Amino acid sequence: MRKRFNGSFTQQDKIPDEGIEAVTAVLQHGRLHRYNVTDGEWGETALFEQEFAHMIGSRYAVAVASGGYALATALRALDVGHGDKVLTNTFTLAPVPGAIASVGAQPIFVEVTEGLKIDLNDLQSKIDKANVLLLSHMRGHICDMDQLMGLCDAAGVRVIEDCAHTLGARWRTVPSGRHGEIGCYSFQTYKHMNSGEGGLLITDNSQIAARTIILSGSYMHYEKHHAAPPPEAFAELKYTTPNVSGRMDNVRAAILRPQLRTLPRRVRHWNDRYSRLVSGLSDLPGLTLVRRSDDEQFVGSSLQFLLLDWPKPNVLEVVDRCRERGVELKWFGADEPAGFTSKYDSWRFAPSEPMPRSDRVLAGLLDMRIPLTFDLADCDLIAEIIRDEVSEVYASLTKARL
Repeated sequence: MRKRFNGSFTQQDKIPDEGIEAVTAVLQHGRLHRYNVTDGEWGETALFEQEFAHMIGSRYAVAVASGGYALATALRALDVGHGDKVLTNTFTLAPVPGAIASVGAQPIFVEVTEGLKIDLNDLQSKIDKANVLLLSHMRGHICDMDQLMGLCDAAGVRVIEDCAHTLGARWRTVPSGRHGEIGCYSFQTYKHMNSGEGGLLITDNSQIAARTIILSGSYMHYEKHHAAPPPEAFAELKYTTPNVSGRMDNVRAAILRPQLRTLPRRVRHWNDRYSRLVSGLSDLPGLTLVRRSDDEQFVGSSLQFLLLDWPKPNVLEVVDRCRERGVELKWFGADEPAGFTSKYDSWRFAPSEPMPRSDRVLAGLLDMRIPLTFDLADCDLIAEIIRDEVSEVYASLTKARL
């Protein structure tokens, strides 16, 4: 009898008791809005910003309603607007080009490598087409940030880092989000910290920080931020910066603060599970694992592998067969978007040119979440199922080619 996995790929680990208690306290006193505080009180959101900035090593942090809102706010803070061009990855999720479209700008897509990172050669060829790069560390894959920043600095291109999948990760010794002018993070349920929805921006630039605080909907309550520039930074900006309200509330911040303190331990647990899956899928004919650089201290909260140059029907057959045995794989090569998964040529709000190198990679790319509700035995079983199904389909494919 063929084994089946009966776990859930969407069930996250529980919110820490400390977070539940903090939320209960907020609900009991009723001051959910971040600026609704008593005299001398610092609300949960202001404290969360301060603690996040301290952890990541930034001067300023601004908590907002979602990761996508953080991206759009970062673009607005850099004066990106109607008709402007923004460089970004071909391999990303819809909220990234969505943020660009939301401010009236247009993306210029950059190819993806087989290592699932932005193609730095293609970036160099397009670097003169825009003055902002919205860099997505998609699925936690971090490119050579030293080389990328060298290219961008030389061309005068300002970098916004989308760190939705790299909270807790580093390039060499530098935390993800600290290379660019602005780092953006997401706390949507499937990210490294879970408040259902939520986002945050970091920067060391006082003018950018002041603009993001006003953009987020501070009105004239910017003095109620801990991780913020001094009042003089707001002196002129308060008259010229629009309010595009998207604040984080105290309930979500209360959920997140305990998770921030346990993040290093949780990162270790994700990487244990990631390593176990990689070990179980190593040296499998027809399947290409993504090699990680020694300089890339990643968070293995998901796994990607390639069935490179397979016919699409055979890739879909692997997806279907694994699903029948309880293993959920997302395919980035489908002709139509499905669930959270889509690709550049289905984002008709962001027109693009054909991207042949990206098409080849995405056509064979399979992706899987690794929730911390899995244990190592679960990972062994999942790897065994994927190995079985890939092997059988690849054998029939090889036979048909002979």
